Amino acid sequence: MAVDVSEAASVTSSGGAAWRRNLGEWIESKRVRGVITALILINAVVLGIETSAGARESIGVVLTNVNQVILAVFVAEILIKLVAFGPRFFKSGWNIFDFLIVGISLVPTSGPLAILRTLRILRVLRLLSTVKRLRMLVESLMQALPGIGWTAALLLMMFYIFGVMGTELFGQRFPEWFGTLGRSIYSLFQIMTLESWSMGIARPVMAEYPYAWVFFVPFILISSFMVLNLFIAIIVSATQEVHEMEIRGEREAQEQQAHAEREEMLDLLRSMNARMEELERRLGR
Repeated sequence: MAVDVSEAASVTSSGGAAWRRNLGEWIESKRVRGVITALILINAVVLGIETSAGARESIGVVLTNVNQVILAVFVAEILIKLVAFGPRFFKSGWNIFDFLIVGISLVPTSGPLAILRTLRILRVLRLLSTVKRLRMLVESLMQALPGIGWTAALLLMMFYIFGVMGTELFGQRFPEWFGTLGRSIYSLFQIMTLESWSMGIARPVMAEYPYAWVFFVPFILISSFMVLNLFIAIIVSATQEVHEMEIRGEREAQEQQAHAEREEMLDLLRSMNARMEELERRLGR
C-alpha cells in the first residue's frame, strides 16, 4: 500500500510539473507573443491619441477603457508567468523588466502621484522584451558596455589634452570659446559633432592664428572618425557575439529537449517492462 501511495504522489507531482511546463510553453509561444506585441503597439497609439485635447473630449471614455483592458491583459500575462515558472521567473532580467513596467502602470495616478500618469508610456518599452531582434540589440549594447567605457575614457583623455592645449593657445584672443578649460572642452565637443565648427570656430581662430589647423584637423580625425568608429566596431562585435550565443543556446535547448524526450521514452519502456514482468509472475502462479 505504501508503494502505491508513493507512486500516486509521484504521478501527481509529475502531472503538476507537466501542467506548469505546458502553461509556460503556451505563454512563451509565438502566437501569444504576437498578441502581446500587437497590444503594446495599440496601447502606444492610444496613449499618443490621448495627448490630443479634442480626442479626449470626443472619445476619452473609449480610450480609457481600451487602456484598462490592455493593462488587464498585461497583468494576466505576468500572473500566468509567475504561476508557470515560479521563482525561476525572477531569474530572467527581461521578466523583471516586464514586471516593473506593469507594476508602474498599476500605481494610482490621482492626487500627489498624478505625475506618474506620464509613465504609462513606458509600456511601449515592453517591445524590447517581446520583439526578438530588439531584445538582441539591447543585449548587444549591454555586452558592449565595458568596451564602450574604455573607448569613452580614451575620448575623455583626448578632450582633456586638447582642451588644455586650446586654452593655452587661443584663450587670450578667444575667451568665449577657449577662455577656460570648461569652455574649451565644450567648444571641442561642438567641433566633434561637426556643427558649425569650420565657419563658427575654426576659421575665425585661423584668421588670428594661421597654423591653428594643426590643432583642429588632428582633433577631428581622432574624435569624429577614429574614436566613433571604435564605438561602432565594438557594438557590431558584441552583436555578433550575442547572436552566436543565442544560436548556441537554441542548440543546447533542442539537445536538452531531445534528451528529456529520450529519457521519458526510456522511463515508459522500463515501466512497461516492469508491468509485463509482474504480469508474467502472476500468470506463472
